[in-house]
Amino acid sequence: MEIIRSNFKSNLHKVYQAIEEADFFAIDGEFSGISDGPSVTALTNGFDTPEERSSPDVKFVCQSSSIDFLASQGFDFNKVFHNGIPYLNQEEERQLREQYDEKRSQANGAGVLAYVSPNTSKCPVTIPEDQKKFIDQVVDKIEDLLQNEENKNLDLEPCTGFQRKLIYQTLNWKYPKGIHVETLETEKKERYIVISKVDEEERKRREQQKHAKEQEELNDAVGFSRVIHAIANSGKLVIGHNMLLDVMHTVHQFYCPLPTDLNEFKEMTTCVFPRLLDTKLMASTQPFKDIINNTSLAELEKRLKETPFSPPKVESAEGFPSYDTASEQLHEAGYDAYITGLCFISMANYLGSFLSPPKIHVSARSKLIEPFFNK
Repeated sequence: MEIIRSNFKSNLHKVYQAIEEADFFAIDGEFSGISDGPSVTALTNGFDTPEERSSPDVKFVCQSSSIDFLASQGFDFNKVFHNGIPYLNQEEERQLREQYDEKRSQANGAGVLAYVSPNTSKCPVTIPEDQKKFIDQVVDKIEDLLQNEENKNLDLEPCTGFQRKLIYQTLNWKYPKGIHVETLETEKKERYIVISKVDEEERKRREQQKHAKEQEELNDAVGFSRVIHAIANSGKLVIGHNMLLDVMHTVHQFYCPLPTDLNEFKEMTTCVFPRLLDTKLMASTQPFKDIINNTSLAELEKRLKETPFSPPKVESAEGFPSYDTASEQLHEAGYDAYITGLCFISMANYLGSFLSPPKIHVSARSKLIEPFFNK
C-alpha cells in the first residue's frame, strides 16, 4: 500500500494500528541534502503579509548534487509535489492553534461568550473615525434583515480583515442573540461575512459544527507529524542505516529547530526517540566487525544472507504486497527501510547464537541489543 495525500486521512487508523502492533520501526528518508540557503528574511525582504504570517509556508531548499543523485535513482519528484502529505512541527502547530483560538475569541459568532472575554458584550466597541460610516451601514443592513420576515440571510460585501474584526465585535455587543455570523470565501478567495437569523438552538448547533470543522482543518494541517508523534510516543525501538541525518531532519522538521550545542541535541533526540539503533554502526561493532567487510546497506544485506547469519523469513499481511528482495529497489525510501529492518533482525538473531543454549530469535526488547542503543 502506498499512502499519499489523497488517502492519508482515510488510512491513518491503519497506520496507528500498525504502530501499536509493531516490535520496532525501520526508517529511511530520501532527504535532499543540507544547505544553508537564503535566510527567511532574505527571501521575504524582511516583511511578510498577514496571510503569510497566518499560514505556515515551508521554504524548500536543497543541494543540486542531491537532486542529481535522486534523479539518477529514479526518484519521482512530481509525486513529492503533487501527492506529498502536509505536516507542521510542534511550534507551527502551537501557533496555528493560537491563531484559531484568537479568531474564535473575536469572531466565533455573535454572542458566543464561551470563547469571548467577559467584558466583550458589556461595552461598545471603539471604532476608528474612518470606519464608523462603514460599520453604521452594516448595522443598518442587519436592522433591515431583522425587520424583514422573508429574508433569512444577508451577504456582506468582501472587506478587509480589520473590518471583519470590527463587524464581529460590534455585532457581538449589539446583537447578543438572534443572529449567526460566519466568514466565507468567494471563488476568487475574497472573504466576506454572512449574517443569518437563527434561534439560540440553531446558533449553538452551527457554532459546534464550525468548531468541529476548524479542529479537522487543524488536524489536516498537522498531517504527517501525527505519524511521527505516534512513533515517538510509543517509545519503541527506531532503526535506521547511517541514520544521523535521518534523525536530525526528523527532529528538525517534525518537532523543533536543532540546537547548536551537541549535548542539547542529544537530550532533545532522546526525548523524541528514547531508543535508536543504527545498523551501520552495529555492523561496524563487535562481534560483527570482524566478519562484515562492507557496511553499505546493499552489501550488508547480501552478507547477512550468508553463513554464519540466517536471513529472516518474511510474510506480508493480506492486502499489503511486499517488496521483492530479489529485485533491488535501492534508494526508494520504503525499500531501504525494509532492508534495514531485515538486516537488524539478522544481526539480532546472530547475537542469540552466543547464548547457552543458543536462541534462534532475539526480539527488539532483548538486553542483547542494548549495547547498540543510542550510539
